[in-house]
Amino acid sequence: MGIVGAYDLLNFLEISVPPGQEVVSLHKLASCISELKAWCASGRLQLNATKTELIWFGSRAALQKSSANRSLTIDSVVIRPTDVVRDLGVLLDSELTMKLHINRLVSTCFCHLRRLRQLKHHVNCDVMK
Repeated sequence: MGIVGAYDLLNFLEISVPPGQEVVSLHKLASCISELKAWCASGRLQLNATKTELIWFGSRAALQKSSANRSLTIDSVVIRPTDVVRDLGVLLDSELTMKLHINRLVSTCFCHLRRLRQLKHHVNCDVMK
């Protein structure tokens, strides 16, 4: 789970969730976030709950089995789990397939290659080597 708040504070928490124990895991997660908020407050920082993202990682089958409400409440802000989060420029999906990240990276590379191809008519051969 990644929490991104003001000042780019990152917190990753791994909780192994046995089937049917999602509620217990959410309580553990809420407790960790409370400790994180207290730590932030001690350094005069504030955790921005509106910018906080929550993602659950697992196989497609494991994620579909979970029937519990997997949202989290921080400071009366309900944080619903998302399928994709971005951390340090990397797009992570809930199944860790990296498909979206790879597709976006390939698209960006092709865009830059098209630009270079357009420039070749405007520069000499030495620059192109």
